[in-house]
Amino acid sequence: MSLLEDTLSKQKNPDVRNIVQQQFCGEYAYVTVCNQCGRESKLLSKFYELELNIQGHKQLTDCISEFLKEEKLEGDNRYFCENCQSKQNATRKIRLLSLPCTLNLQLMRFVFDRQTGHKKKLNTYIGFSEILDMEPYVEHKGGGYVYELSAVLIHRGVSAYSGHYIAHVKDPQSGEWYKFNDEDIEKMEGKKLQLGIEEDLAEPSKSQTRKPKCGKGTHCSRNAYMLVYRLQTQEKPSTTVQVPAFLQELVDRDNSKFEEWCIEMAEMRKQSVDKGKAKHEEVKELYQRLPAGAEPYEFVSLEWLQKWLDESTPTKPIDNHACLCSHDKLHPDKISIMKRISEYAADIFYSRYGGGPRLTVKALCKECVVERCRVLRLKNQLNEDYKTVNNLLKATVKGNDGFWVGKSSLRSWRQLALEQLDEQDGDADQSNGKMNGNTLNKDESKEERKEEEEELNFNEDILCPHGELCISENERRLVSKEAWSKLQQYFPRAPEFPSYKECCSQCKILEREGEENEALHKMIANEQKTSLPNLFQDKNRPCLSNWPEDTDVLYIVSQFFVEEWRKFVRKPTRCSPVSSVGNSALLCPHGGLMFTFASMTKEDSKLIALIWPSEWQTIQKLFVVDHVIKITRSEVGDVNPSETQYTSEPKLCPECREGLLCQQQRDLREYTQATIYVHKVVDNKKVMKDSAPELNVSSSETEEDKEEAKPDGEKDPDFNQSNGGTKRQKISHQNYIAYQKQVIRRSMRHRKVRGEKALLVSANQTLKELKIQIMHAFSVAPFDQNLSIDGKILSDDCATLGTLGVIPESVILLKADEPIADYAAMDDVMQVCMPEEGFKGTGLLGH
Repeated sequence: MSLLEDTLSKQKNPDVRNIVQQQFCGEYAYVTVCNQCGRESKLLSKFYELELNIQGHKQLTDCISEFLKEEKLEGDNRYFCENCQSKQNATRKIRLLSLPCTLNLQLMRFVFDRQTGHKKKLNTYIGFSEILDMEPYVEHKGGGYVYELSAVLIHRGVSAYSGHYIAHVKDPQSGEWYKFNDEDIEKMEGKKLQLGIEEDLAEPSKSQTRKPKCGKGTHCSRNAYMLVYRLQTQEKPSTTVQVPAFLQELVDRDNSKFEEWCIEMAEMRKQSVDKGKAKHEEVKELYQRLPAGAEPYEFVSLEWLQKWLDESTPTKPIDNHACLCSHDKLHPDKISIMKRISEYAADIFYSRYGGGPRLTVKALCKECVVERCRVLRLKNQLNEDYKTVNNLLKATVKGNDGFWVGKSSLRSWRQLALEQLDEQDGDADQSNGKMNGNTLNKDESKEERKEEEEELNFNEDILCPHGELCISENERRLVSKEAWSKLQQYFPRAPEFPSYKECCSQCKILEREGEENEALHKMIANEQKTSLPNLFQDKNRPCLSNWPEDTDVLYIVSQFFVEEWRKFVRKPTRCSPVSSVGNSALLCPHGGLMFTFASMTKEDSKLIALIWPSEWQTIQKLFVVDHVIKITRSEVGDVNPSETQYTSEPKLCPECREGLLCQQQRDLREYTQATIYVHKVVDNKKVMKDSAPELNVSSSETEEDKEEAKPDGEKDPDFNQSNGGTKRQKISHQNYIAYQKQVIRRSMRHRKVRGEKALLVSANQTLKELKIQIMHAFSVAPFDQNLSIDGKILSDDCATLGTLGVIPESVILLKADEPIADYAAMDDVMQVCMPEEGFKGTGLLGH
């Protein structure tokens, strides 16, 4: 439906609807002819605009001819003939029965590009004439269908999603052309259509085609997307037009508002001109008297003077507070942003605009100038001392004549000294709580002091936690007495450590204990590795689905314990030793087992580790075990062969097991920002396809490289929990679920393969939104996507992924249909995804 049709359908006044239909509505027929019997069928349809394909054409007449071209219906596209009662080869074409007084021709410049998955603009030149004879295209000849060009709508820009809209409209009475550019309306010279700069692309490229030559009365455009032709009449248009009463009332009302607005704007313009003239006279009067010669002078803010010279903004009172120091005088560092003017000009400024404080000849702060000179002398001296210290550091210090200085302090001592000088320079300003004329916030000053206290001062980098000399000689260096005396001039409060001073005794003891602990950890790790070699190397492990014949009992520990223990054995100096087996994480609050025998052979097998009886005896000697969990095999019945039964100790808690399963299902259906994988298949084979960049693609970073943070308060890697009595507790699985997620996260990690892409989705996301993501990732339009998961077809676009059974780590198969050249359908899809706007300023809408 075109914009005109949509507007007409909302119009309730029948008179208006009749006028619009007479002016803009035409009629054509879809004519289909059966090749077998020759039967002809017609389907009548009204139109308000003709949509013309411009691909492969250079002239408007060629586009109209293609629109009316005969189409063959053959093969799968055969026509069902009611006379033959079967599908037959046929031909179909459009016949124009009648044309409206105003003919709208829509040039289809915006098409869908399947390669990129986006709409694009066709920037090809199309030639059109000012006089269009439609007589050859109409079925009934002799109707006088000669049209003259009335309007041209332009879209300036290379993209279909951005640009600017301009309209060229011809006045039917005067024959003059007008250009409507938002709120700007321009009358063209010579009563001729002049497209001009509108034909220049916003982003020119080297591959632009040259504009073809146009004859008299013809035009060529690469940006025109709508041509409006008006039926040409022999007689001259009458100057008196009967306008409907309701329309005349609306026009009169708008004219009245427009006249009032013009009067208001004229008054505002007059006031602005008067103010400008007065300001101009003031500037002209004072500009010559501004420079200060031998006469007394004052300081005024340079920024204020610039605003005073700017006539576009009103002048505010003079404000010199930003240039004052803590003594309420002119700060020497602010001289560069001040202007020295004559006292005569200053008197006029303050009398007319007010403000202050006034900064006279004596306003420059003497105390701040003296302090600034002292700091400058110290900085110059610092440069000389820096060279001297560098030369002294090159000499080798012998015996006990030197001092220990931190290497970090030696590298940054000059910067620290400069910061100290800058702090001294600003102490006077901060002593009265003022900086740039604004009172400092007490809380902010406290925070700044805390930050300064946290920063290490000179030579504090070799202090140990006990305030003595640190034991690490790699962090300090021995310097001569001369170098230390130079440094001490700038840092008199720095900690002093002569070369003969001993290191901290407490740190030595702690270092010795740390070395002993590392040796002990290595010994423990080696002993445990020797005692449990198969468990460490994950060799010869029992399996519940294939129960070993040489034992009737298997023990269970958490997989988390095994992984933490292996980490310690591999790196005993970096990891803490594992002291206990925390099996309480596998039990419910009532002390019952949370897994069935069947689940431990399948999905829950990743949460547990099976232990041989001989290994269990060793584990009981090496670790503290909070709960013993074992599976026993027994023969039941006298029948040969007897039935095998497996029992667990402790037994399964059905109530907690059911609650756990419900919680797991709920988590799978309420996820956010989870990863799923999409395979594109062709002939049921996964293939790799180059495509557009992915949107929301998760990283391929392996989670094994990520260290998972331990819960607060957990010192031992195992979760040691006690039952706390036999009294029945309220069911709660939060601790278990948190533990289970830590283990499952790595064990269920999906391994990506070639031709597969990962997308981030949420459970409440609809299938339609997922198809949009897949379109960007694989360049396959949503209506060409056939999605399935585990053999189930996904077809309900309004359903959420949670209700469709799409869970994290799911693999969705994508099969793409062959592309068809249906640009209109593609355009509808992109309009849903990315709606565009047209003439904002004029109320006209773009295609």
